[in-house]
Amino acid sequence: MKQEIMTIVSQKQLAPRIFQMTLTGKLVDEMEKPGQFIHIKVPRADLLLRRPISINQINKEAQTCTIIYRTEGDGTKAFSELKAGDLLDVMGPLGNGFDVDCLKTGQKAYVIGGGIGIPPMYELSKQLKQKGIEVVHFLGFASKEVAYFQEEFMALGDTRFATDDGSFGVEGNVGNLLLSAIEKERPDAVYACGANGMLKMIAHVFSDNPNVFLSLEQRMACGMGACYACVCHVPGDESGTSSVKVCDEGPIFRASEVVL
Repeated sequence: MKQEIMTIVSQKQLAPRIFQMTLTGKLVDEMEKPGQFIHIKVPRADLLLRRPISINQINKEAQTCTIIYRTEGDGTKAFSELKAGDLLDVMGPLGNGFDVDCLKTGQKAYVIGGGIGIPPMYELSKQLKQKGIEVVHFLGFASKEVAYFQEEFMALGDTRFATDDGSFGVEGNVGNLLLSAIEKERPDAVYACGANGMLKMIAHVFSDNPNVFLSLEQRMACGMGACYACVCHVPGDESGTSSVKVCDEGPIFRASEVVL
């Protein structure tokens, strides 16, 4: 993990409250694993805590990385007002990243994302594809209006959509898509990022598969494991005192390693 002042190359709005920002800097040389995140200082003196945002794409040749984020408060709103040429104080890459080495060429992976949990799944899918893994995407959005990156995922493999209101793809959540899919096949590995309810469902549906990797979303402060603001409890701990830190021991865990 390093810290650097990175330069914004571009920024554009993909959907209501959803923005895509590309940054350049030597920090990109440190970025390897899909699922890692960067910790960005808000360019405002009154906002002290950094904002953790997952890496959507890594481009070593161009020395750029791309993030996709949703404006939730003053910090991310401040990010959305920046433009090409502006500078950002960035720490990273942080987190352990998804395990892509558990699969061999020709095997199949389910890549599942919900809402703002979708961005890191794109770099993951790219790297799985490069290893010769067959990827099937299951993406869930609230509605067609807030859907994004559909064509990018479709270019990498079979992509299935669900929306809460049925305005795009199957009506309902991605669970409906998964239950239909597993009637015909079982994947060799499952990767997911999204709301806690979705992750719980996935852990239950694929409880017999040891290669189920979940990216947890937690509020973070330091991002380096020092403040214990993002702990998650572990199974089999009757005292309720054992936990793992999502920022530096995660954010990716096997489903069997955490209590959701």
